[in-house]
Amino acid sequence: MEKRESSTDPRIEIFWLRYSDVLKLFRIPERSIPWYRRHIEFFIADHPNTRLKEHSIATVDAWLSSLGRNPHVNEWQFRQKVDSLRLLFCHCLKLPWADQIEWDHWLSGAKALGKDHPTVARSYEMIEKAVKDPRNRLGKKFPDIYRKYLISMRIADYSPNTEKSYLAWINRFLVFHSEKHPCDCGEIELASFLEHLAINRKVSGATQGLALNALVFFFSRILEQPVGQIGPYQRPKKPKRLPTILSPDEIQRLLGALEPTNRLMIRLMYGTGMRVMECVSVRLKDLDFEYHQITVRAGKGKKDRCVPLPKALASDLRKQVAVVKQIHDTDVAAGYGSVFIPEALARKYPNASYELGWQYLFPASRISQDPRSGIVRRHHIHQTVIQKSIKRAATKSGILKRITSHTLRHSFATHLLESGTDIRTVQELLGHADVSTTMIYTHVAGLGSQGVKSPLDRIG
Repeated sequence: MEKRESSTDPRIEIFWLRYSDVLKLFRIPERSIPWYRRHIEFFIADHPNTRLKEHSIATVDAWLSSLGRNPHVNEWQFRQKVDSLRLLFCHCLKLPWADQIEWDHWLSGAKALGKDHPTVARSYEMIEKAVKDPRNRLGKKFPDIYRKYLISMRIADYSPNTEKSYLAWINRFLVFHSEKHPCDCGEIELASFLEHLAINRKVSGATQGLALNALVFFFSRILEQPVGQIGPYQRPKKPKRLPTILSPDEIQRLLGALEPTNRLMIRLMYGTGMRVMECVSVRLKDLDFEYHQITVRAGKGKKDRCVPLPKALASDLRKQVAVVKQIHDTDVAAGYGSVFIPEALARKYPNASYELGWQYLFPASRISQDPRSGIVRRHHIHQTVIQKSIKRAATKSGILKRITSHTLRHSFATHLLESGTDIRTVQELLGHADVSTTMIYTHVAGLGSQGVKSPLDRIG
């Protein structure tokens, strides 16, 4: 492996450290920083006789235009390359001509300049709909900023749920400061909003933290005004709560009270410890009946892991696969039959979305339009179907504990520990990055420092 030039020239190493600091300031995920650096290295390699400060609008546009014609460069990769150059020239080197480049055009996914280049409205079909939504203050009053928000979220590869959540907090912030333009807001306005959430809205510390993350992203990535020291503001006390656990008998009562249509999904959640979104997102190819395991793809933190396929559900799962095949055959005959697959794979394998293996194990009851691409296809069942079904079953079973879909995951972990399963194994099955997160179940299971007997029980 060749040595990097930076290892022999301290000035180059200082330059990369400065660039890395800019990326962190603009909230680029840690895992993406090496890729941003690689994009810049490719740009430098393509211009061996030109120093970075000697470049111009023409050279940058020409390079991006040439890159855009490369069929092997995916849309998301192209946008990331554009973003790496934008942060380099505008915020690291701070060259005066850099702000005159049409970064929004390039970031919108337009891979080559021309009369028929794709417009932002065509690249992101939801913009027009969002602008008309009265609840979306950002899209209604500041459509250009909203467009940049969508682009930045897609570049960072955030999930649709995170995209909706962040947008909701940004809209609340704009309503709170309705007399000000977003660009005129700063640390003082951010601190006053966070304090309003804690004092007036009585939100939890986790909710206030989510609002802070959304607004820091908004200021740094969309407005390009990284937040400095926010200053003191009221924070809610963070409670230390133990998870709600159902006993094996209560699990039996809950499962017995379920509607037949949703029973398999909920039994699978308890039998595997999957989160609700992980369960509804399982595809047929993720089932391994020979090794009795299910592969959870891109779980929390974009991590894959394997969970046990309960032998008690093997027969029902095989029947469900047959049902999915029948639905898929009907969809194909009607001219549909595709499902969402990651963009890079969709470009590499254009027919993969029609393959049976990629179909969802628990498909939706009807075909609908994909909110991002506009393609009409069958998605997976909505997670609220499971959540509402669990709530109805909890009421019917007469269990007084507060039961949610996550309660099944807590019970899965606790019952494994009670049966003697090693805590490291439970950590792997749950997908926890740190064993300290899994340790909370030792207290509930009576395996930790709280596993003591009451003195009243000793005297009878």
